[in-house]
Amino acid sequence: MAKIVFMGSPAFAVPSLMALHAEEHEIVAVFTQPPRPAGRGQKLQKTDVHEAAEELGLPVFTPEKLKGADLDFVMGIEADVFCVVAYGLLLPKVLVDNRLCLNVHPSALPKWRGAAPLQWTLISGDQTTDICVMKLDAGMDTGPVVERQAMEIPVDMTLGELHDHAADTGAMLLAEVVERHKSLRQVPQVGEASHAPKISKEMRVIDWHKPAAEVHNLVRGLSPSPAATGKLGEEVFKILKTQLEAREGAAGEVLAVDAEGIIVACGLGSVRIVEMQRAGGKAGDASEIARGWDTLKVGAKLA
Repeated sequence: MAKIVFMGSPAFAVPSLMALHAEEHEIVAVFTQPPRPAGRGQKLQKTDVHEAAEELGLPVFTPEKLKGADLDFVMGIEADVFCVVAYGLLLPKVLVDNRLCLNVHPSALPKWRGAAPLQWTLISGDQTTDICVMKLDAGMDTGPVVERQAMEIPVDMTLGELHDHAADTGAMLLAEVVERHKSLRQVPQVGEASHAPKISKEMRVIDWHKPAAEVHNLVRGLSPSPAATGKLGEEVFKILKTQLEAREGAAGEVLAVDAEGIIVACGLGSVRIVEMQRAGGKAGDASEIARGWDTLKVGAKLA
């Protein structure tokens, strides 16, 4: 049994926390992002890890940054391993240099280092990826890998589906690695590195002049959230699920509206919009939403 400090924030990190707890390791502290305003009422919302840790009866700490007295406190904690899963803060060099810090990273390192590896794996159309456990160093996802598991990516897999699979697989691998933390084999990352920057609002906008495969990959790489966006007239809407089609037309032109969805021409080929969400509305079947949208018809042009 190991003494663990756990650092994580979003839903992706919860399976790892639960797996370590289930193995009866002593989790001496949980660090997570502070509660922040969220939702329409802008009420303070605890992170998923914060809520899970409280349910398990674990001590939770929420420093804004790891420096000064907060860093001194962290450095003073006696622990065998610091497990870091989507924490949201870059760990100071003094911490990673002097403690064993293990991180779950859902990409085939050194490919897709950075904030959004799952999204860029799908957006780029990668057909395979790895789930890695790595030893943190002072760089951005540059440390040696101590365990990795390969997986194939189905052509229609969405971000939500890959997220859940990677979270569960990463949790399993982390629990296995912690069991043997005193004798880890560290393998340096080899190959060309690529960066996975945070997804901006501009990156979500579909360029219909691109090939259908690229449009499809953008949609699934951002579904269900934050979602790729299209525009008809002045209304911006979310596109949540597409299928590849072979029909041709002018980029952005609506080629068909039927019971199976909405076919839109791309620079090469076309996509069928299967699920979508209008501004202020609920996500749903594209064919049903189209029935209540007078301007969304054959011949219409998406911006």
